[in-house]
Amino acid sequence: MTHPAMASGRVAVVTGAANGIGLASVKRYAAFGMKVCMADVDEDALAAAAKDVAEVAKGGAGDVATVRTDVGRREDILALKEAAYDRFGEVAVLMNNAATRARAGALDGYGEWVESMSVNLWGVVNGTQAFVPAMIAQNTPCVVVNTSSKQGITLPPGNTPYNVTKAGVKAYTELLQHELRNVEGCQVTAHMLVPGWTTRGGFQYQKGQWSADRVVDVMIPAIERGDFYIICPDDDVTPEMDRKRILWGAGDLAHNRPPLSRWHGDYDEEFERFDG
Repeated sequence: MTHPAMASGRVAVVTGAANGIGLASVKRYAAFGMKVCMADVDEDALAAAAKDVAEVAKGGAGDVATVRTDVGRREDILALKEAAYDRFGEVAVLMNNAATRARAGALDGYGEWVESMSVNLWGVVNGTQAFVPAMIAQNTPCVVVNTSSKQGITLPPGNTPYNVTKAGVKAYTELLQHELRNVEGCQVTAHMLVPGWTTRGGFQYQKGQWSADRVVDVMIPAIERGDFYIICPDDDVTPEMDRKRILWGAGDLAHNRPPLSRWHGDYDEEFERFDG
C-alpha cells in the first residue's frame, strides 16, 4: 500500500538528486506518478539526471523540475521552495539528502569542516525550516526524510567532520519528529534514513556494497510502516551486527568506558563476546 504522501500526482523535492540515493529516490517517486523537483549543486549532472527521470515519469518532462541549489545557502533553499510551489502547488515529500564526504581530523582541515557543516548539517536545517511550515499548513499527509549515516551513530575513527555532521542530523531529526508529533493536527512526519555501505554516484561498485536502488527498496516500505529509524544493512553488515555495534557504542557512556572503545585493543575480546 502506497503512503498517501507518495501517491500519484503528489510532489517530491529531493536534494542531492543528481546521483546516488537521491537520484534512485527521485526515479522511484516518479515511477509512482509523483511530480518531482530535483535539486543539486552540479548543474550539468542535474540536467543529465533529469532526462533519465523524465523517461520514467508518468507525465514525462512536464512532471520533472530542476533547480541548481547549494543547500548550505539559505537563499538557495528558499528559492528552491518557491520554485517547487510555483511549479507544482504543494510538496508532499521533502528529502534532505545532499551530502559531502570532505575528509579531515579533529585538529585539522578547517575548510573541510566548513564544507561539511554547510552541506551535511545546515543543508538539512535549511531545507526543513524552509519547507516544513508550508507542508504543515497544507493539512495533507506529508513526510520529511533526512539522510544520516551509521557513521553518525557509531562514530568510527576517521573522517571526523562527516561523523560529527551526520550525528547532528540524527539529533536534529529526532528532535524534529518530537516537535511535529506535538503540533496539533500536524500530518507531517519525519524519518531518518541510515544507509549501509552504498555505492555512491560516480564511484565503482565494491564487493559488499548495496546499490542506491536497494536502499530505496528498504526506505519506501519503512515509511509506509511509519518507521522513524530506517537503518539499512549491506552485503557485509547484517541488522544483527548493526544492533550490536549501536548498543556497544551506547554502553561506552552507560558503563563509563573510554569513548569509541570498540576500536581500543583492550576491548577486542569483550566486544566479540558481547551479544547485544
